[in-house]
Amino acid sequence: MESKQIEIQYKSAKEEELSAEDFQLIEQAKEATHTSYSPFSHFSVGAAILLDNGEFVKGSNQENASYTTGTCAERCAMFYANAQYPGIGIKTLAIAARGTNRAFTPSPISPCGACRQVLAEVEHRFHPFRVLLYGKNEIYIFESFSELLPFQFNESSL
Repeated sequence: MESKQIEIQYKSAKEEELSAEDFQLIEQAKEATHTSYSPFSHFSVGAAILLDNGEFVKGSNQENASYTTGTCAERCAMFYANAQYPGIGIKTLAIAARGTNRAFTPSPISPCGACRQVLAEVEHRFHPFRVLLYGKNEIYIFESFSELLPFQFNESSL
């Protein structure tokens, strides 16, 4: 039996180190947390997408008393982008969250498994896209979403 290891590449940055475009996208993701409907978890997540055509799309988590019928910010934004701009890929995705104390999380949060699957399929359908995960203390920058989900299951797996 052979033991193997996977390494992922990402950068850690402060807000002042971001490009103007990345800073604007992070600000939109932070803004989107204020449209979250999260009366149960009190954990507000916002996502902002910069599409290849230059359009920005935002989404936020939307909870329901029947938890599984709600949706995460990433899927909310992605599904809206697909509905409004079919056939247009993602250039960059940014995610921010405010914790139960209503303050932005000190460390970045990462997409859940369901969101990772949806986003992996979007990347597979179009092309690699960048991901910015915001935390007050640092921002993680991934040059490709696939770094967040190795061993992806997609249409080529069928």
